[in-house]
Amino acid sequence: MMGPGWYLRRLSRMGPAEVVGRARHAVVQRQWRSELPTPPLWPAHPRFTAVLPAGVVGKVSGEAASRLLATADELMAGRAEFFGVVRSDFAAPDWFLDPKTGRRAPSELYAFDVPYRSEDTVGDIKQIWEPSRHQHLTVLAAAYALTGTPAYAARVASHLRSWWAENPPLRGPHWVSGIELGIRLLSWVWTRRLLDGWDGAGELFEDNPDFQLQLWHHQNWLATLRSHGSSANNHVIAEDAGLLAAACAFGWFPESAGWRASAMRSLDLQLGRNTFPSGLNAELASEYHGLVLELGLAAAVEADAAGTPVPDTTWDVLLRMTDALASIVDNRLRPPRQGDADDGFGLIVDGTETDRWASLLATGEVLFGRPAWWPPVPGDDVRTALLASLASRTPRASGARPAQRPAHLRDAGMTILRSGRIWARCDGGPHGFLSIAAHAHADALSVEVRHDGVDILADPGTFCYHGEPQWRSYFRSTLGHNTLELGGRDQSVSGGPFLWTRHAVTKVLTVETPPTGASRWTAAHDGYAPAAHRRTVELDGTVLKIIDEVLGEGGAAGRLAFHFGPSVTVTLDGTTARLSWPAPLGATGTASGAFGAAASGSASAGVSDPLVGRVSGSLAAGGGGVRSAVMELPPELSWIAHRGETEPPLGWYSAGFGRKEPSTTLVGSGTPGHLTTLLRFS
Repeated sequence: MMGPGWYLRRLSRMGPAEVVGRARHAVVQRQWRSELPTPPLWPAHPRFTAVLPAGVVGKVSGEAASRLLATADELMAGRAEFFGVVRSDFAAPDWFLDPKTGRRAPSELYAFDVPYRSEDTVGDIKQIWEPSRHQHLTVLAAAYALTGTPAYAARVASHLRSWWAENPPLRGPHWVSGIELGIRLLSWVWTRRLLDGWDGAGELFEDNPDFQLQLWHHQNWLATLRSHGSSANNHVIAEDAGLLAAACAFGWFPESAGWRASAMRSLDLQLGRNTFPSGLNAELASEYHGLVLELGLAAAVEADAAGTPVPDTTWDVLLRMTDALASIVDNRLRPPRQGDADDGFGLIVDGTETDRWASLLATGEVLFGRPAWWPPVPGDDVRTALLASLASRTPRASGARPAQRPAHLRDAGMTILRSGRIWARCDGGPHGFLSIAAHAHADALSVEVRHDGVDILADPGTFCYHGEPQWRSYFRSTLGHNTLELGGRDQSVSGGPFLWTRHAVTKVLTVETPPTGASRWTAAHDGYAPAAHRRTVELDGTVLKIIDEVLGEGGAAGRLAFHFGPSVTVTLDGTTARLSWPAPLGATGTASGAFGAAASGSASAGVSDPLVGRVSGSLAAGGGGVRSAVMELPPELSWIAHRGETEPPLGWYSAGFGRKEPSTTLVGSGTPGHLTTLLRFS
């Protein structure tokens, strides 16, 4: 639970308008405690008309269908995985159970009394919330649409009836957070659409009083308690997307037209605010770029199909986001691992082995077309065919698009250096979004380097949000990134797990990315004022040079960290580190769904062997031989290899939320002045 100090720090990051808005929300919540709002009368014979065009399902490729059905059959067998925890009870799940801790959240409490941040009381709330996004039901419904097998539809009906019965309006943990309600509504829209043709669809949805009650209360909640102020990040996008989609597809209430209009206005406004002009998501957290893009596309397409006007500005933002994604991915279509990541998806109708990022780019290609500089995209997924079929009647955005692949996204401070198979991300952007920068890490001037899609210098990831404060602090700390720590403290000051009270200010000084020859980037930040940390990264062929300088007053002891991906074996000899790793297979890396067994976004072979002497890591069979590099470290510092340490944490890699594995971290300690690091790829 959060103490008084946290509430004071959180209050200090709010403006007057937000304080007033939160007070209004508190009044509403008190009113709802004593008396639930009353839904209007349900129309006598509502009809669901937001169906897929005829023949669309037949356009799904055999490979995409096979991946989908493999995932659906695992779900039918009662097996699912959420954040690294495998569940075998998913034939009839307990909607309040956290299988990680064994705790069960209170189901009868008034929603806003549930202490969801307390793992001791409710368990890991992410483990409880995730299945109730009902994205496994859209997978089962898609399996029905592809095969016509009634068992898939019957399982969907069983889960929905169970959930509706056990989660009456405003009771229990599933009514606390707007993002959960918004994503759940989007899942219900697509579940009903994909079950069209099943004999029981009408009885389950439009003729079902339980669904009617749930649908109205979900939409009324979102229309009344929309996130705002310092919380208007990806949460408000999910809230608006869910409200808009439901009001379009299930537009049967007197309020539906007003909900559609207000949700469309808010979504248009918030997409603009949450997106840099370059197209990158303003939270500077790569996975949230994917989440917001998925939500925005699904909502805009839903409105378009329903005849609700979608502003050109909405399509333009989605176009820019799609181009930005295409500009930053590596040669395996993996985006950076910057900032927080919680494996959140907006809409899932594919199997877990479908590549999320390739799917997003494939959808963007169909909706917007592809510039010549885009990377090749497989385009072999279920979602693209379904979404595109709903939006085919409206011309897409016609805004100006980059003539060549952007290397420097100035407003976001992200620079991508490329040379052959080498990809390097340099971080010179703002600390985070809005006053609390909720999903930011203290990672100014960090670098992330891959070779043919394999993490060499890795961003370690996120691992957790609630319940494990030591791990939360480590994974978002300065020492937990490939950058320089001074005086044993982070560059930015944390006030809580989703709160930063002081933000380091970073400025990019020079960027040179010529078509041929060396690329160069220089930036500095003030997080250690009066001292300043300035870093230059140069990529010339197969050699990456990093120069770190501490300027101005200071002279504090420093630690320079380099974190390696889990498939990299590191042999440290003095100031020379020899690296080797399995060459990746030729296929594009996969990204798991929210309930899949694959590690989301990981293209590395996992290892868990202990550190032995100065050799850290192990070589797993990659099917393509072994690759290598040599790293020459600054001799001014004393270097030690760390791996899988817990007191305090050091030497870890999180491939996805809730999962971590040992990896090698080299830390050089001393008094930094002018430090040069060379990474030479063989």
